Amino acid sequence: MTLLEKGPKYNLHSKKDNWIQNLAREVETALSKLPLSDRDVYRKLTADRINTLIMNNHSQTKHNTHPETKTIKSIKAKLKNNDAMIARADKGNSLVILPTKQYQAKIQDFIQTNNF
Repeated sequence: MTLLEKGPKYNLHSKKDNWIQNLAREVETALSKLPLSDRDVYRKLTADRINTLIMNNHSQTKHNTHPETKTIKSIKAKLKNNDAMIARADKGNSLVILPTKQYQAKIQDFIQTNNF
């Protein structure tokens, strides 16, 4: 319930696999705007920090270790097994769980009622 109470816009903030490479490119772009005399000093400092990030990143497991990941996977599996889905409620800022066939019927009804 704690996870669901966070709402539909909640994000686990997972990092992409190539985030360190992107960081290195962004650093190099920023360094190119510095005076030539300062570039090598800051390049060395940032290289050391990026190497530390790489070492720390390799020590972590490849699996998503966020505590709510297991809950999200469980919810997805239950929805799939029961052929259900999550949708926004017609009124209010809430979510509803309903069978996929019922949702598709509502869509068809809406399309026919509005002559689309």
